[in-house]
Amino acid sequence: MGHQTRARSSSTAGGPSSHTVEFSNVRPPGGARPYSLEQARRARHSGSMRRPHVSIQIAVNGRAEVKIAPELGAVSVTVSASGPDRQRPLRDVSESHERLLASVRALDAEGVLDRWSATQLRTWAHRPWNSDGKQLALVYNASAAVEIVFSDLGRLSEWVGSAGEEARLSVGGVSWQLTDATNRRVREEAQREAVADAVAKAVVYADAVGAGRPVAVEIADTGMLSAHPVEPPQPVYAMARASFAKADAAPPAPELAPADLVIAATVDARFSAEPRA
Repeated sequence: MGHQTRARSSSTAGGPSSHTVEFSNVRPPGGARPYSLEQARRARHSGSMRRPHVSIQIAVNGRAEVKIAPELGAVSVTVSASGPDRQRPLRDVSESHERLLASVRALDAEGVLDRWSATQLRTWAHRPWNSDGKQLALVYNASAAVEIVFSDLGRLSEWVGSAGEEARLSVGGVSWQLTDATNRRVREEAQREAVADAVAKAVVYADAVGAGRPVAVEIADTGMLSAHPVEPPQPVYAMARASFAKADAAPPAPELAPADLVIAATVDARFSAEPRA
């Protein structure tokens, strides 16, 4: 609402008339309490009527990686056999599987295992084809698998070497892992470092545009702040594969030298920063 004026005129005998202009109170926008023109002038010079500044919004992504030596080695072992006779593969696999389980139970008694598990024996049959396109007679198959997780990596190397002495055993590979407690601790460390990386980026951006210290407004796993969530990065685990053939003399035990595991974390974050005066 603007100011209003009232005009009043007066004259003296034989003299010119004079005009007096009176100003009413000025009411600022928004229905606030009216103030006089003098108050408005003072407010304008003091800056109280300047347009309010707008906070600067900063969106960043923080990343971190933590490397750590593995604590566990998980090895997958399969016992298998096949042949034209239905009972022979089943019998061969059963015998080899029992010897394997006896070895695993002995390792468990030594205290060098974290855990182990065995699947049930499986049988099936199929009719292969030869190079001339002719289907051959039935072939009967049997297999069983055991997964063994070693906490003693030195004994793991020794055992994998001796596993090559069994004709029907195949070692699928060694997967290097961490214990649950260590995995939680390292993952939390990576998450904290990812947040620190996001904060550091926000500080740089705010300083570059002349703003003050940014304050976190939102923080979330990668993709949670966007319209289309994306999968967060998964921990990187090393895999070592080995294969063995039956030989007259037992081969030397392979030396397993696992690389460090990499636990990665990423976060999305939004910050608000106020322009410097």
